[in-house]
Amino acid sequence: MRAFVFPGQGAQAIGMGQDLANAYPAARAVFEEVDDALGEALSALIFDGNLETLTLTRNAQPALMAASMAAMRALEAEGIAITDADFVAGHSLGEYSALAAAGALGIADCARLLRVRGDAMQQAVPQGVGAMAAILGLDAATVAQIAEDAAQGEVCQLANENDPAQNVISGHVAAVERAAVLAKAAGAKRALMLPVSAPFHCALMQPAADVMRGALHDTPMQAPAVPLVANVTALPVTDPDTIRAQLVSQVAGRVRWASSVEWMAAQGVTSFIEIGAGKALSGMIRRIAKEAGTANVGTAAEAVAVAAAIKGEA
Repeated sequence: MRAFVFPGQGAQAIGMGQDLANAYPAARAVFEEVDDALGEALSALIFDGNLETLTLTRNAQPALMAASMAAMRALEAEGIAITDADFVAGHSLGEYSALAAAGALGIADCARLLRVRGDAMQQAVPQGVGAMAAILGLDAATVAQIAEDAAQGEVCQLANENDPAQNVISGHVAAVERAAVLAKAAGAKRALMLPVSAPFHCALMQPAADVMRGALHDTPMQAPAVPLVANVTALPVTDPDTIRAQLVSQVAGRVRWASSVEWMAAQGVTSFIEIGAGKALSGMIRRIAKEAGTANVGTAAEAVAVAAAIKGEA
């Protein structure tokens, strides 16, 4: 069995997807459609712009989706369909890419949703109020307890279960700093404050979740062609209304990535194809499901190689 997985924020890079756009008209059309949907030349920023500007949440979210969909279109041009996967999954904003790839959301609608999401997440918390930290070397249950102990009336929560030894906490600055100290005392290898613009995936994001409830309600969605393994439950879903509700919950809720990969591996998934920018998810997957194979589609050469490998397995 096979899963197609889609990266989240942090994977962005200047030039991502450009090789695909040059090689495949269908990939180039994705960037054009996103530009039209947003009413601006986001593709110029992606291909030739400034990394700091691209990394702004409002830009990074639709840009990463565009790069993932360009890679998906390249795979399709090489004869691989979304139904060659048994499941799709994405890390945070990557869920939107997964849903677009599976035909549940149109690309233009997805770009507009991610611009709204990026703006809402940025505006939910004033600059300097929130923080995130990566805790390395402790399991998720331990980190969740440390976050709870550190809160002291403020918000501090486990935000991302990335892999067995990498978990991210999010909340008020002082609470996250207290948690980092507690984590080191509990034996964490490292507790790294992350260079993020807002404290994602914690209760401080509730205003953004409320914005997304309205935006998702107003956006057409159909059942994905293959089940989405959702961040908030680590279980498969195909019903559009349930997907909408889970995407709302995901804004202020935990990204259960490690649990999602474990669930897919338990169903018999032995091959995970990361579609889009970077290779961060592949690294996590190798630490979660050690027996599984991973591959990446971020360039034309990778699209050709992965398509040939999938056809060879058929």
